[in-house]
Amino acid sequence: MPIPPVLTLRSRRDDDLPTLWRWLHAESDPEWKRWDAPYFHAAGGMSTLSLTDFTAREHRCAPDPHGQIIALDGACIGQVTRHEEAPEGGGWWDLGVLIFDPQHWGGGLGTQALRLWADATFAQTEAHVLTLTTWGGNERMVRAAARAGFRECARIPQARAWAGQRWDSVKLAQLRTDWAADTESV
Repeated sequence: MPIPPVLTLRSRRDDDLPTLWRWLHAESDPEWKRWDAPYFHAAGGMSTLSLTDFTAREHRCAPDPHGQIIALDGACIGQVTRHEEAPEGGGWWDLGVLIFDPQHWGGGLGTQALRLWADATFAQTEAHVLTLTTWGGNERMVRAAARAGFRECARIPQARAWAGQRWDSVKLAQLRTDWAADTESV
């Protein structure tokens, strides 16, 4: 019986930089940009940042406590992010999950990464509520968040224009008290 791959979240390492550069700068039209808020990516053009410049820039930056690498058997396949919504100290954190390569989509890795990131965010911050914002066309993300225990709390009709259509903006949320109760019952 084969050993299933292990998904973890970890800090960025130097050996992740070529993968991050490829998916964030080298690919001219990566599939992930069609699903991760494509209405924002369409406004910007292709970055011409070279691997050397990207690596130099990343080495100048301090490690970000609000971003982690999604690693599958140690290899970088994506990233998670979070930011605190204003006002600071209010207890509201918005999360992001991005898996770059479509070959890793649809197998539950996004759900697993979101659960790990929610656990980490509740453990490392004073978060009272976590949210995740996507759009109506990204049904995989909506399902992944629901499987991770997030509940839809807002749907703004036709708030986003993309590919000649109007799409809803969808916000899902998870309260610390519900997360603690759900994880205790598992």
